[in-house]
Amino acid sequence: MANRHLARSIVLQTLFEWDFNAQKNTDLPKILENNLKEFGQGFTEGEFLKELLNGIIKNIEKLNEIITEYAPDWPLDQITIIDRNILRIGIYELVFNKDIPPKVAINEAIELAKSFGGPASGKFINGVLGSIFKSLELENDDRNPETEKEK
Repeated sequence: MANRHLARSIVLQTLFEWDFNAQKNTDLPKILENNLKEFGQGFTEGEFLKELLNGIIKNIEKLNEIITEYAPDWPLDQITIIDRNILRIGIYELVFNKDIPPKVAINEAIELAKSFGGPASGKFINGVLGSIFKSLELENDDRNPETEKEK
């Protein structure tokens, strides 16, 4: 398993446990440490992992708002814990982390959904992230003066 994919898997497992246990931020470092020991033998992307987890936690309210906006038929608490946290990872990488290409962020989230989610998780994650990606593209086109010349 590629290191960054493994990092995302460990972050997902950490977020799942954190979310399942009522989101106590004081528990996060211990949960992460335990998951690294259990699943990250020889792991070399520690900075990426910590940056990803910390970025998600720092932006959790905004991430939840985005999920609510782009999955309006699904109240946040009715989305499975796995799918909710896969969306948080995918949206964080898509919207907040400009170092990750958008298609990589979406693909990685879909792969996590296929590995950890239910039978419909991949399609659900793809639909939500695809809608966000299209909105971001439209927003970027509206801001780009070059596209004004083409219109």
